[in-house]
Amino acid sequence: MGVSDPYENNKKRSRNSSDSAPDERTPLLADGRSSGKKRALSDPESCTCQSSNGDSSSTTDTPKNITGVISILLLGVFIANADVSLVLATSGTISSEFDQLGNAGWLITSYTLAMCAAQSLYGKLSDIYGRKSTIIASYVFFAIGSAICGLGQTIIQVICGRLIAGVGGAGINCLVAIVIADMVPLRDVATWRSYVNIAATSGRSLGGPIGGFLTDTVGWRWSFLGQCPPTVIAMGLVIWKLQIPQIDQTSSVSHLSKLRRVDFLGAILLSISIVCGLMMLEMGGQRVIWTSPKILSLLGSSLIAGNLFILVEGFWAKEPIFPLRLLLNRDVVTSYINLAFQTGAQGAMMLLVPLYFQVSAHATVTNAGAHLMPSVIGNAAGGLVTGYVIKRTGRYKMISIIGATSAAISYSLMILRWHGHTNILESLYIIPGGFGNGVALSASFIALTAGVEHRQMAIASSGLYLSSNVGMVTGLSVAASILQSTLRKQLRIALEGKKNREDIINRALSDIEYVKGLHGKLGELVTKVYVDCLGYTHFVSLFGALVALIAAMLIREHRL
Repeated sequence: MGVSDPYENNKKRSRNSSDSAPDERTPLLADGRSSGKKRALSDPESCTCQSSNGDSSSTTDTPKNITGVISILLLGVFIANADVSLVLATSGTISSEFDQLGNAGWLITSYTLAMCAAQSLYGKLSDIYGRKSTIIASYVFFAIGSAICGLGQTIIQVICGRLIAGVGGAGINCLVAIVIADMVPLRDVATWRSYVNIAATSGRSLGGPIGGFLTDTVGWRWSFLGQCPPTVIAMGLVIWKLQIPQIDQTSSVSHLSKLRRVDFLGAILLSISIVCGLMMLEMGGQRVIWTSPKILSLLGSSLIAGNLFILVEGFWAKEPIFPLRLLLNRDVVTSYINLAFQTGAQGAMMLLVPLYFQVSAHATVTNAGAHLMPSVIGNAAGGLVTGYVIKRTGRYKMISIIGATSAAISYSLMILRWHGHTNILESLYIIPGGFGNGVALSASFIALTAGVEHRQMAIASSGLYLSSNVGMVTGLSVAASILQSTLRKQLRIALEGKKNREDIINRALSDIEYVKGLHGKLGELVTKVYVDCLGYTHFVSLFGALVALIAAMLIREHRL
């Protein structure tokens, strides 16, 4: 296919950029983004682009073709995100069947840790083996993991299934974003990303009710086994219908040669560093004290693996799984920080809002969960507004600042007004928080994609999703740790002189139904302490939103 002169287009691009230091940023490829034309996915010197089956493809993707491709991928996004809330709704029932209620959290944590461990590989693997092959592999992992969960006979087997499913979920969520960036002009990416965001939020909203219904009717196993048929259908559609341009012209290269290009050592070290660090945050202050040998060992392992990863990537790896020089790119760093802290803030809030209404209003689990819907609606609205604004104006910095400011206002209102008697209108304070997170999901991806070379886009995008996952786990862990530590301390003070004080504290910390069943003076004391301590956790969300705001203000905008 014909490709315009890269040097001339780069000159035009530099004139349209607000970047005052062009030498700090390698110009994007001559992809015709500003004109809305299909970009060249191969190197600038190349004159052809291959489809996923190795055949030459047309230079132009019509809107109909793009819609068809992304529609197929949205089914997988919906399933993968429904899985998360489905497990949140059923984890207590699953672990109770195996008499392992204390390990219920690992059903959720194992999936997220696996996502973080595998995330760094998907960008490079999709560059080497092609987007389509890597997408299919992610569906296979997810389906196998779900089947193992449904057939598991011990809690360990179910957790292993969650680990395998998490490896697949990492690819399902990030590869669709990479495909969108491959196929559409950059100015339209945010619009298409908003549709992905709607599919994801719809999955997270419906997964819990669907999982609860299946658990109540046919048993929790079918909440996992029931995910296998639609996953297989989605995979079949990808194999049958999906035609994605391939950026790496290596169809004739042997599989062994391709495998040698993968920096497995770097990926393993990065995974060990991240997983050990997140496990330390997950366990510290909740399951074991911060100074225990287990926590210190995890910290040491994380630091050692992290330093070895830096050495391998900087001095040994021929094709690093994550080139460290990307972290010298201001566009990359601000995008990662913005999304990580926004996601962490949102995750901490969504974990604790249902608990707040269960304690303060004695709401049922279903009603308490329904209080999250305004945030989900705000999230979808944020993505749609961001897509519209970027498509119309070609700018993304101001909407990023607005999104972070909106989130900060939301969490500030919760700190100031949520003190145990929250009416319907005040419960809507979480909408701006969801809106800010929806903005960050779309705008951060645009800021990242606009700031790196197209050949590095897949790797950089994997890093963006990794930062989001790490932010989520960190936000959840820090908020839960603060809640547990402050609750125990404040309950000891409030119940000073009460009989069976330690027994009351232990039961109040482990069983929310016990707290809801307390009456009289004791019930008022425990409820007040709970509400106050939940208020402290909102400072975690506020801190995350403020850091995201600083990152948004430091974004270096490139006019699209």
